[in-house]
Amino acid sequence: MSERRYALLLVAPAAVVLLGLVGWPVVRLLLDSLYTGSGLTGARRFVGLDNYVDALTDPAIRAAAGRTVVYTVTVVFAELVIGLGMALLFHALGPRSRMLQTLFLYPLMIAPVVAGLLWRFLMIDNFGILNELLYRVGLVDSPAAVSWLSDPDIVLFSVAIPDVWLTTSFMTLVLYAGLQSIAPDLYEAARLDGAGGLRMLRSITLPLLRPVIAVALVIRGVDAARAFDVILVQTDGGPQSASETLSLTVYKTMVTFNDPGTAAAVSTMFMAVMMAVALVAARTLWSDR
Repeated sequence: MSERRYALLLVAPAAVVLLGLVGWPVVRLLLDSLYTGSGLTGARRFVGLDNYVDALTDPAIRAAAGRTVVYTVTVVFAELVIGLGMALLFHALGPRSRMLQTLFLYPLMIAPVVAGLLWRFLMIDNFGILNELLYRVGLVDSPAAVSWLSDPDIVLFSVAIPDVWLTTSFMTLVLYAGLQSIAPDLYEAARLDGAGGLRMLRSITLPLLRPVIAVALVIRGVDAARAFDVILVQTDGGPQSASETLSLTVYKTMVTFNDPGTAAAVSTMFMAVMMAVALVAARTLWSDR
């Protein structure tokens, strides 16, 4: 047996499982998006692309798409900046950072629902611990000065805080692993040429980390875009739908409004857009140019 056939034989069981767990649900999703009515009652009617047209022309769904973009960019950018900073700190400290690394990875062990509930109690109006701390250090005038979860202007950024807190550790871990693969000789040569820390970061670290950054951004971007449970337990998309992302819109369309056809159409377009953005981002960041 050739090596190619042997490799295909080893991959075949996993491929069959993926087809069953991922492929078939995707096919059913595409089929459901072409029908209207509930499959539970049997009253389904083929409508073609009408569900897609309704979804694209619905102001609520378009607004949710815009909020999803803002939420995703906010979360991923914050995680990249903080994660890169912590990875550089761990890399500079070397073995002395092992205890700090362990402490920093603890949020990864917490379920998103638990994190959402925790931060909800921290930021809840009137008696939230976060406002109390800000008041005691003199940054706000009263413990109820900032309405983290009830002000439509800031609620989308407030519900992003638990997501950043949870998964910045992942970004740090990936970037730190990438830093470990960079040869120390490059930094030594740059120091001999008189390069400072900022110049080495711009000319050595970031260019060599581009493939790692691409992988981290794609994984976290897709994960942040489909955020659901961490937002649901904090605000349920409120107030005034100001924190309702596409995942919550799909959920409410399916469960609350009993419209599986439109929900499937939104999910299909959402999946297609995420795949396209992930491919473009990966090709752009992975390019050597």
